[in-house]
Amino acid sequence: MALNRGRIWLGGLAGGVVWNAWSFFIYRYITGPRYVIAQNAGWFLKTPRYPYFIAQWTILLFILAIAVAHLYAWARQGLGPGPGTALRVGFLAGFFAGFPENFAQASWSAVGRALPAGWMIEMWLGAILAALVAGFVYKE
Repeated sequence: MALNRGRIWLGGLAGGVVWNAWSFFIYRYITGPRYVIAQNAGWFLKTPRYPYFIAQWTILLFILAIAVAHLYAWARQGLGPGPGTALRVGFLAGFFAGFPENFAQASWSAVGRALPAGWMIEMWLGAILAALVAGFVYKE
């Protein structure tokens, strides 16, 4: 069965909107104030090394959401269509994107555990939300 590439891209873009909104929410209410504390303590730079970081982060989340949409389209051929498959894909993609690095950060970083926990939640639940949106949008 052929994949509907147009719907994959549409689902990925819609998922990217949701993931970026989730990312903003996490930054605004969980990690943002902690960044200021870490910056003032000298643990983080006050300006990013890469120019236009926020734009680059936004684009990166769209790319990840499009990749998750592709994974959903491939997985539904074996697991069937629907939110259960999307949830599985999002859970796995989010685990891969959010857990290992942030576990290491929480273990070794001087910033404590709150920021890595926020980063993990941002990536893990963001991937789940993007997969659910992509699954809702995707039609063969």
